[in-house]
Amino acid sequence: MFVSLQFKLELKKEDREKLIKLMRKQSSAIRVAYNMLRELEKEKTKNPHAQIYQRLRQLFPELPTSYIKSAIYKAKQYPTNKSVVFGGKRLFEKLCKNHLTGGLRETLKKRWRELRQGTLISIGSKSDKGNRLMRFEDLNGQLHLRITTGNREFIYAKVLREPSNSKDKWLTFMAMLLESWQTQNYFPYTVELKLRDGEVYGNVSFELPTPEVKYTKEKGVIAIDINASPIHLAIAEVSKTGELLSYQTISLHHLLGLSQNSRDHQEWILAHQLLDLAIEKDKAVAVENLKKLKKGRRGDGKATLRKILHTWNAKKFLQKLKRIAMLKGVEVIEVHPAYTSVIGMLKYAPQLSIDKDTAGAYVIGRRALGFKEDMPENYEKLLKDKAYLEFALKRYEEREKELTELIEKETNEYKRNALESELRSVEDARKLLINLIQNLQGEPSSCKGANGKNPEQGR
Repeated sequence: MFVSLQFKLELKKEDREKLIKLMRKQSSAIRVAYNMLRELEKEKTKNPHAQIYQRLRQLFPELPTSYIKSAIYKAKQYPTNKSVVFGGKRLFEKLCKNHLTGGLRETLKKRWRELRQGTLISIGSKSDKGNRLMRFEDLNGQLHLRITTGNREFIYAKVLREPSNSKDKWLTFMAMLLESWQTQNYFPYTVELKLRDGEVYGNVSFELPTPEVKYTKEKGVIAIDINASPIHLAIAEVSKTGELLSYQTISLHHLLGLSQNSRDHQEWILAHQLLDLAIEKDKAVAVENLKKLKKGRRGDGKATLRKILHTWNAKKFLQKLKRIAMLKGVEVIEVHPAYTSVIGMLKYAPQLSIDKDTAGAYVIGRRALGFKEDMPENYEKLLKDKAYLEFALKRYEEREKELTELIEKETNEYKRNALESELRSVEDARKLLINLIQNLQGEPSSCKGANGKNPEQGR
């Protein structure tokens, strides 16, 4: 399946002038090629391509060879059984009317010239690192388009493009680009530039691969806690029987000071590393479904935490991870995120002597493999221990009183919001403990035996 994606270019003034000059030359070559195609078809000439190529080489000696071939390719896309008005027939007819004067006529003339003279196309080739004359390259962590202007001279234009949603094919294209740079196994893509309203826009066309899934959960999973705190990734290798085989953490603090484009580039590299690990271990990848990840709101009194959460976009990284996984044939299993961290912290962290985030990743992996978590026996005993529950209730009541006093004294609105948020959590926990204690008091005393009789009686 072929896909075409749009993007915008940002150029320096002198580079822009060079590009517009190059566009005019190739646009003229396209028109000449089209007119020759019509004439040669009428004459039923064999191999018209060779004649057109030779003629264009004579007329445009400064135009690189591949631009001439691309011009012929573009000319062949127009119908030859009827005349074509380059720049648009409607605009041409409007300009031919004498009643148009002043600013309106100049606006229409500018638009017509952009459509007629503002085209530059280069056909992709796998042997030329994707595209010989217009090639995407990474410069200092930012995506640029290298445009050949002739005589081994290049101009570099910054690519302005962000994915609109998780299904945007631009994510797939970026994943394919990064993989081709790393493996030097390139894929062809065709780039066409257009002038519109004084700005330069581009289209890139490429074939979207659909590889079959090779790495599944049949041999286990590599579970990743993408939302680990403070800002790192927790990774756990889980066997198909639910055992923890290995684990590691990757810090993300080096991303905090980077620009948006540089951070995106580093995230692509990190996603590739994680999937290479899954391929090495011959396992699928398990992650949480983060569709409703809360990042806080303005005025909640947690500005520092909110800034970190907004800097590290876990959902955006997950999009990159899923796109690369599709290209590499790795299965990605998304699980419900409810209580993974709590279960990991209370159950597996003390059992396996690991940190809470690694334990949370382990729970994600087990959940992806279909395992259900039972409450440890000692925790069940604690929840039925009246003395323990009353002690916990007293602690929460003391904290509630302390928070109430702090709120009354606090004059900063945002800090008060943070205290009020904690107070609501404490009140909810206190009410839950009261209900548990009341349920214990309402339960009848334990008696073993049938029909409520104690088997010790009657002996």
